[in-house]
Amino acid sequence: MARRSWQPGVRAQRHRGKRPAARPRPRDATGLAILYGWHTVKAALENPARRFRRLLATDNALRRLTDDGVALPLKPELVRPDVIDAQLGPDAVHQGLLAEADPLAAPALTEIAQDSIVLVLDQITDPHNVGAILRSAAAFAAKAIVTTARHSPEATGVLAKSASGALELVPLVTVQNLARGLEELRAHGFLLVGLDSTGDADLGAVALRAPLALVLGAEGKGLRQLTKQTCDRVARIDVPGEIKSLNVSNAAALALYVASRQLQST
Repeated sequence: MARRSWQPGVRAQRHRGKRPAARPRPRDATGLAILYGWHTVKAALENPARRFRRLLATDNALRRLTDDGVALPLKPELVRPDVIDAQLGPDAVHQGLLAEADPLAAPALTEIAQDSIVLVLDQITDPHNVGAILRSAAAFAAKAIVTTARHSPEATGVLAKSASGALELVPLVTVQNLARGLEELRAHGFLLVGLDSTGDADLGAVALRAPLALVLGAEGKGLRQLTKQTCDRVARIDVPGEIKSLNVSNAAALALYVASRQLQST
C-alpha cells in the first residue's frame, strides 16, 4: 500500500479562491493593531498587557460585554454596525466590536521556557492559516510561535480574527533570519524537527523531547532547503485516508497532538 503523508498546499490552494477578495486593513496610519469580532476583542480587553487607543461598539455588543463582566480600560464609542462596516469592509464579521490597540510585546527566543513546545513558521503568509495555527498552539499550551519579519502576516486584522482570542495567549516572536533563529533555539536547548512530506520517518516514530520546536513550511513550497538543513530531524505526517494532503493549520494541530502525547508519556 502506498504511503500517505502530509503534503502542504494542495487542498488549501483549491479553496483559496472562494474567500472574499476584500479584507480589512491590517493597521491604521499610526501602526496600531486592528482587532474585531467578539472573541478577539473580548480576549484583548481581558488581557492586562494590551494597551488600547480606541474601542468602537454597538449597543448590543456593549451590553453583552457588560453582561459578561468585562472591564473596559477606556470609554467605548457607541456606533451603529454600518460605521464599523465602513471601517473594515462588508465581508468582515465584526459582531459589533472594533478596537485599535498597540501591538503586544514578544519575548526573546532565549526567554522561552525550556519545558515547552514552540512552532516555527517558514514563510507561511496566509493570515487565516496563521490565525488557525495560533488557536491550535493555545489549545496545546505551546509557548510561542516564531515567524520571520518578512513573508509573514502581521498580528492584526484577519489573523487576529482567525485566532479567535489566541493572539492574547501565545506570543508571536519575530526573527530577521529564520536559520539564525533556529540556531539560537538549538543553542537554547531546543530539538528542531521540521515537518515535510520528504521526511525520513513519521512524526509519531521520532524520539521527541522538550524543549521542542516544530517547524512548518509554506503550503505548496514546504520547508525551504536551508530550513531543512538547519533542523535536527525532518519528519512527515502519515495519514491513512484517500486524501493525502492537509491544510498547514490542520497539520500543525496534528503535529502538536502527536508531540504533546509523546512528551506527556516520557
